[in-house]
Amino acid sequence: FVSVTEDLVRRRAEHNNCEIFSLEEISLHQQEIEKLEHLDKWCRDLKILYLQNNLIPKIENVSKLKKLEYLNVALNNIERIENLEGCEELKKLDLTANFIGELSSIESLKCNIHLKELFLMGNPCTEFEGYRQFVVATLHQLKYLDSKEIERSERIKALQNYPEVKWKIREQEQAYLLKRAREKEEAQRKMQERKDEKDKQMDSKLGFDSPDSPQEKSNHAEGDGEQERCRTVENDDEDRKFWEEPTPYTPESRLETHRYIEEKRRAKDNIRESKKKEKAAWTLVTAEGKVLNVNVPKLHFSLKDDEENNQIILDLAVYRHLDTSLLDVDVQPTYIRVLVKGKPFQLVLPEEVKPDSSCAKRSQTTGHLVVTMPKAKEIILPKQKVSASIKHSDCNTQQKNTRRSGQVEKLEVDPNKYSFPDVTKIIQEKERTGQGPIKLQPQKVTEVKK
Repeated sequence: FVSVTEDLVRRRAEHNNCEIFSLEEISLHQQEIEKLEHLDKWCRDLKILYLQNNLIPKIENVSKLKKLEYLNVALNNIERIENLEGCEELKKLDLTANFIGELSSIESLKCNIHLKELFLMGNPCTEFEGYRQFVVATLHQLKYLDSKEIERSERIKALQNYPEVKWKIREQEQAYLLKRAREKEEAQRKMQERKDEKDKQMDSKLGFDSPDSPQEKSNHAEGDGEQERCRTVENDDEDRKFWEEPTPYTPESRLETHRYIEEKRRAKDNIRESKKKEKAAWTLVTAEGKVLNVNVPKLHFSLKDDEENNQIILDLAVYRHLDTSLLDVDVQPTYIRVLVKGKPFQLVLPEEVKPDSSCAKRSQTTGHLVVTMPKAKEIILPKQKVSASIKHSDCNTQQKNTRRSGQVEKLEVDPNKYSFPDVTKIIQEKERTGQGPIKLQPQKVTEVKK
């Protein structure tokens, strides 16, 4: 059976930094708990405790919770009210939709002098004649019963008829307890029958699944598909029989239903696990070491060679609402592998890249996975720096860099920086022979010098 564990309490105490010794409020609803224990030792400061929608058959191990003010144990298998005398500060108790038939057990709540609200709706005792009058007259401290305020006149009237109402309640209780005893016997008998039937089925399966001769083994292997279909039909029939069979609403039937659902769930999980094991692993690398291109999740993708920034970009169209924790990216020098919900996408890269410098991001608009992978080969520096370096380097170095980058560099001349000679003013100089000494022509000499 499922009980309260320390791990469960710590997980439910996230609002208190997972500390349980100082915990004041905790919610343990819908945890399939079948036994209530340990809380009175671990969480002494509890003020609010939610335990609704479990399978708890008995209120126990809460008497040391002196500060408890609100206890919710609705939708459980509780049959009587008990062990709450130690909860001195209890103000509100919710027992909605349980199986309380011993209405006289509410007398144990007389010690809880601060109790103001009590909920018993959906219990068998609420169908007893005089139910409300009995509770009102028994618990003087109550202000509300089943969400309805108890007025002073109602309490006076209930106290006047208390002896008669109490006698009627006792009679109805006895009749209910006899009925419950018969229901328990019937439930025990059905449980035994179902157990015997399962044992027979197991014996027949074991006998059928252990052939003696090789011929029987081969026949058995051939009939695997047929057996699988037969098992499916049998399971469907069993489910139909279980859910269509009329049963009384009792703690036993509720527990049996829960166990049946749990058993079916485990069987499905086992089948799923066995199928996963049987499924052949995907071949991502051949025996010779060749990396293959694989797209098991069948996603669209694009691979871009960004020459400007010397990098390769992969855009993988993963589903927009897929949680990023379900993606696992592995970049290698020659290939990239992405696991999408365990399904591999693998792509061989056209050039070698640097895995350590690569980065993966999700697009905020499309949800795509974008992986940027810098190339391992270096390129020449930006143009301004290249022109400066070329002036100080020799021709061989320039040729090597040009070959390495694979790009053609062109020199650009800015007309603002450089002036060109005016062709229109170029004239042929005349010979000076026969013109006498130079000093006699100072003006002409000046022009020539210029």
